[in-house]
Amino acid sequence: MELILYHTSGCHLCELAEGVVAQAKLAGADIQLALVDIAASEDLMNRYGWTIPVLASGSWELSWPFDLAKLQSWLVLLKT
Repeated sequence: MELILYHTSGCHLCELAEGVVAQAKLAGADIQLALVDIAASEDLMNRYGWTIPVLASGSWELSWPFDLAKLQSWLVLLKT
């Protein structure tokens, strides 16, 4: 499953979110993670500037805070 993590450089919460995704992968989730730095786009800054980190798959988004259990539940929803 391909996911996008909207983040920015120096964001501690974004690093935590990457860690949660890594935990999900260790638990068996088939995730390919693309990192998108919102600082590269004014549109992304306007959309996610106050809500990063945000995971996205198509039109589905999961905003911080999330833990492993919440991420796993969200992944199940994506598959349905």
